[in-house]
Amino acid sequence: MVTGDNIITAKAIGVLCGILEQEQIDEEDFCVLGPEFYEAMGGLIDLNKTGDEKKKDERVRHIDRFKVAQKNLRVMARSRPEDKYLLVTGLRNLNEVVAVTGDGTNDAPALTKADVGFGMGKTGTQVCKAAADIIIVDDSFTSVVKACAWGRNVFDNIQRFL
Repeated sequence: MVTGDNIITAKAIGVLCGILEQEQIDEEDFCVLGPEFYEAMGGLIDLNKTGDEKKKDERVRHIDRFKVAQKNLRVMARSRPEDKYLLVTGLRNLNEVVAVTGDGTNDAPALTKADVGFGMGKTGTQVCKAAADIIIVDDSFTSVVKACAWGRNVFDNIQRFL
């Protein structure tokens, strides 16, 4: 869970949602502040020397640290857009499949970088909606779960057909 909320609120929500266990709440490996995480990872480096924005080949500078951190990381609080973007980029560097939900203009870079970006249809900004791959028209995370179930069903049917 990545949020702009303070660490106390983020931890409480993490526990309520089952993302974080009560005994993990005070462990540094499980809950981090976005700017501190960014600094520890050394930011991003662009390996593309052409300067072509469409061919960005970004990597987390200290990918070895990122690999260690990602094993336990559950909650990131006080995150800025660049912290979210670094997290998504790092996960993609490790060949993980990444989905991002967002509603604001500041979420657009992470929504674009993710494999699938879910934008909120009711409360989302126009920039967020333009960056998203899928618009959740009712702003309900339950709809994301339903969409995944339908998507898996379609995928399974296509596989059976082929």
